[in-house]
Amino acid sequence: MILSNSTLNDSLWAEKGYTLPAYDREAMIERTKKEPCWIHFGGGNIFRAFQAKAMDKLLNEGIIDRGLTVAEGRGREVADKVYRPYDNLTLLVEFGAGGAVKKSVIGSIAEVCAAENGCNTDDYSRMCEIFRCPSLQLCSFTITEKGYKLTDSEGKLFSDVEKDFSAGPDVKPLSFMGKIAALLYQRYKSGRAPIAMVSMDNCSNNGDALFNAVYPFAEKWGDRGFEEYLKSDKVSFPFTMIDKITPRPDPSIEAMIKADGIENAGCIVTSKKTYAAAYVNAEETGYLVIEDVFPNGRPPFEKCGFYMTDRDTVKMTERMKVCTCLNPLHTSLAVFGCLLGFDRICKEAEDKLLRGLVEKIGYSEGLPSAPAQSIISPKAFLDEVINVRLPNAYLPDTPQRIATDTSMKVSVRFGETVKWYVSENKADSLTYIPLVIAAWLRYLMGVNDKGEAFERSSDPFLGDSRAEYLHSLKLGDTSDDKALDGILSDSGIFGIDLCSTPLGAKIKEHFKKMSSRPGAVEDVLKEMLG
Repeated sequence: MILSNSTLNDSLWAEKGYTLPAYDREAMIERTKKEPCWIHFGGGNIFRAFQAKAMDKLLNEGIIDRGLTVAEGRGREVADKVYRPYDNLTLLVEFGAGGAVKKSVIGSIAEVCAAENGCNTDDYSRMCEIFRCPSLQLCSFTITEKGYKLTDSEGKLFSDVEKDFSAGPDVKPLSFMGKIAALLYQRYKSGRAPIAMVSMDNCSNNGDALFNAVYPFAEKWGDRGFEEYLKSDKVSFPFTMIDKITPRPDPSIEAMIKADGIENAGCIVTSKKTYAAAYVNAEETGYLVIEDVFPNGRPPFEKCGFYMTDRDTVKMTERMKVCTCLNPLHTSLAVFGCLLGFDRICKEAEDKLLRGLVEKIGYSEGLPSAPAQSIISPKAFLDEVINVRLPNAYLPDTPQRIATDTSMKVSVRFGETVKWYVSENKADSLTYIPLVIAAWLRYLMGVNDKGEAFERSSDPFLGDSRAEYLHSLKLGDTSDDKALDGILSDSGIFGIDLCSTPLGAKIKEHFKKMSSRPGAVEDVLKEMLG
């Protein structure tokens, strides 16, 4: 038994409890290719478990008759290894906190395009065709915070961006955002049809992040009409808040799928060290809040559980989730989990000390700064996170995954709350946020609480001399504050100069204690939470 179009009529699927597409998939694919309505860049795990599943629901209920096009802007690897061998189908395994398992085959992805650097591929030509189609309503993204960067950590333009600035929109875009700008230029030149450009990434003010990554290309290319098109009401950049935990493909899930008789669902590790498979394992819970600004119309997203609202409400739900009620808790568990040798988030959530830590981070220090809004109660959301989602033993998530790219996340996950406390003249009252920041610095040493070396998760900051200085430190060698000051004063990392607040001294003191000897990390937790 293999995952493919040819096996969807096999009775084994129903016998093993899988829900299958209830629509005519071939007809859906034909209609989608002829009149595409939604193209999505970044076909990773969260997209397949969330957006693709939502469209599958609308297709199954007969509400829509077209699906999605997936696009990859950096290469062909995901398309060639995760999508095309399986006829663009995905196995989705969702876990409720009580152990309930939902298994389904997602069929809403009609087409996959991948543009390698240089764009000398038929796939890029197909992307241009799609962007010229008047039927196209939205282009969305799940490409992580890194995807919107045009410069390195020192503010220098990436070389491929610089080349695209000089070459113009018609000459082989090399950079990811150069491709997006060039595709929008195709739409502009073919009639200026409206479109919504929708970042669905887990970063603050993501609509602005996308606009600010695209617009510089228009400025450099010198077509005033194109600049005006991007800033007009024909092109929108809505804000969104997304929330669904989708861990890496887990061997236990792969074993379950193989036990069901499905033979071709193994995990792959890409050349970029990302993990993917024909299957996605995810939690059942999910939230997607979207600013309802779609100048060319949109699918009826409210009928598949998405919240459609105004920008201010999106910003408030995003702040609630990213800055107070989920992501700061995740980062706290990630860095302490790596230091204390945990391999599952759910195990940490049951640990007395670490549960106490996230309760303090969430209830005591996070909630006071969380704005109220009409869609989701911050208190109820936090209750669900701490009591249901994080302890979900059936969701195989790891602190090592969550620790990835921490340097690009702390400015929002903690910096925004710190700035609020500073504005309220209450920064000195923060106790546990500075502890977590100190733990991240301790994590950068690459030595766990037993004194053993461990591999730090990928992060652009690991190439910074300040991070490597910490990596060179030995336990007990913490007398020099200069490296810490250089990091803590960097508002590019934290969103604020922490040394200009009362938190700088607290963080350095916590770091010294936790770096003094083996076992010191756990002792500090016991001292503060025991």
